[in-house]
Amino acid sequence: MGSIDSAKLKSIKNKQTRQKLFSKLKHEENKERHKERKSRAKEERENPELKEKRLTENVPDTIESKRVFDETVNSEFEGEDEFNSYFADTSKEPKILLTTNGSAKKPAYEFANLLIGIFPNVTFIKRKKKYSMQEMAEYCANRDFTDLIVINEDKKVVNGITFIHLPSGPTFYFSVSSLVEGKKIRGHGKPTDHIPELILNNFSTRLGKTVGRLFQSLFPHSPEIQGRQVITLHNQRDYIFFRMHRYIFRNEEKVGLQELGPQFTLRLRRVQKGIKEEIDWEHRPDMDRDKRKFYL
Repeated sequence: MGSIDSAKLKSIKNKQTRQKLFSKLKHEENKERHKERKSRAKEERENPELKEKRLTENVPDTIESKRVFDETVNSEFEGEDEFNSYFADTSKEPKILLTTNGSAKKPAYEFANLLIGIFPNVTFIKRKKKYSMQEMAEYCANRDFTDLIVINEDKKVVNGITFIHLPSGPTFYFSVSSLVEGKKIRGHGKPTDHIPELILNNFSTRLGKTVGRLFQSLFPHSPEIQGRQVITLHNQRDYIFFRMHRYIFRNEEKVGLQELGPQFTLRLRRVQKGIKEEIDWEHRPDMDRDKRKFYL
């Protein structure tokens, strides 16, 4: 039987006959594809430039490559913001107060212990229900704290985290998901007290750079390189993946990595001016309709 086209297949009413012919059609297509690949491989072995040309021309489309244009991408940060005083004074170090929501359970305190191992200069205080966020921020600002971090836990699941830059904001709220403690990561190591290096990937819009400045302000200006510890915050499609590693130079060309943990994912939900005041930016459900539009 000669070649079979798809139009002819659709005209066949008998299901078994149609399936047999469809299998034969796929077999013929696979044979032809294999023959073409074999011929192309031979040509490219004889002329490597052909392979290089093919790979250059056949770059697959991805959601990132189809990203909707944002005029703020890769624009230089201009003017002053609430983080300026921290970046202008290289002798200034962050001083962080860490707490939870008022009705927190054990998982919130366990997550707090993880954050204490991540951020230098952290003081943990157990939250009392009678104190509002504004009252806590005022308490912290009067005692020279630079940042207030509040863990939110609901039904024994850590689901959010609020960062307030002091003394006067802004306030950032992130959802938290996919939390994995270091001890559950295969081959994990134990972090030391050294100040880690911080790597920020793909924070390219004006909003993304503001988020990047928040995270930078939570770490001292000068990492302790001898500790060989690095924290990576990788933004992909507005999901921020947290990872922490220790690296070792195996030789002049190879670097080994050991994951220390924890792992978790953040997603920006809201930015407010001041201490939880006017909303500057907020994620809405309709923003997820266009899969090519990213905000960080």
